Amino acid sequence: MVDTGSDIENTVALRRRVESGEVSGPRILTAGLPLFPARALPCYLAELPPDLKAKLGQPETTTDAAALVDKDRAAGADIVKLFTGSIVAPDHITSMRVEIARAAVDEGHKHAQLVFAHSANLEGTKVAIDAGVDVLAHTPEATEGIDEPMLRRIVAQHMTIIPTLKLFSQDGSISKIRELDSRFHRLGGRLVYGTDTGFLPDYDQGEEFRQLMAAGFGFRDVLTMLTTAPAELFRVSAREGKVIPGMRGDLTILSEDPQSGRPEVFINIRYTIRAGKVIWEANQAMK
Repeated sequence: MVDTGSDIENTVALRRRVESGEVSGPRILTAGLPLFPARALPCYLAELPPDLKAKLGQPETTTDAAALVDKDRAAGADIVKLFTGSIVAPDHITSMRVEIARAAVDEGHKHAQLVFAHSANLEGTKVAIDAGVDVLAHTPEATEGIDEPMLRRIVAQHMTIIPTLKLFSQDGSISKIRELDSRFHRLGGRLVYGTDTGFLPDYDQGEEFRQLMAAGFGFRDVLTMLTTAPAELFRVSAREGKVIPGMRGDLTILSEDPQSGRPEVFINIRYTIRAGKVIWEANQAMK
């Protein structure tokens, strides 16, 4: 499980409980607290508790950016998360300065950390590309101006996109967002499955799979997004992502064959297995 933004003290405490065996759960990678453009927190964070809001990094210099990445890593962060495009109002997005973003990326890469970005629109995506970000944490929701040459550049830089289509499923532009993911895929770009669960209070993943299939992705494409693609992204494909001898034995067992082409197949889980041990079973969950 990869967390792209949270209060790192809570997340690391939960990770310790899981790793000690106190509670069952997945391995947890976290970004800790993301970095935002200076004086440009997203409008949807307005109601955060003041003490948590005060922790949110808004670097004004390249030195500040590198220091905040180092601070998160020292606290237990595994990846870096940037808001290269911050939605400060429903009709206004503020971009992070590219030199700030590049300083954060360089510092993360110095320590072999992947860097994720919420880019939001054309300008935020340009910043992410120019800074050398590894992953767009969402498909840019404002797709205007993101043309084929830009997508080709993203592919050439081996950047990954996480669609999170459920997040945009009620937007009037959802068809354009789906099409952007489809074009990126046709150009050879890597897509990895992900959600915005946490921000979205609804934990049901059915809509995400419905949107992926509406975008033209077949069951094999979706399986790749769930298995081999993330294993490659996180550089663990030598031990995860496939069902072959010698792998770690992290498995999700579905209730039926995904070849049926029904999106519901992917949310009808029978077992979750970590390192060969069942940590969740549908029958037990229903009791």
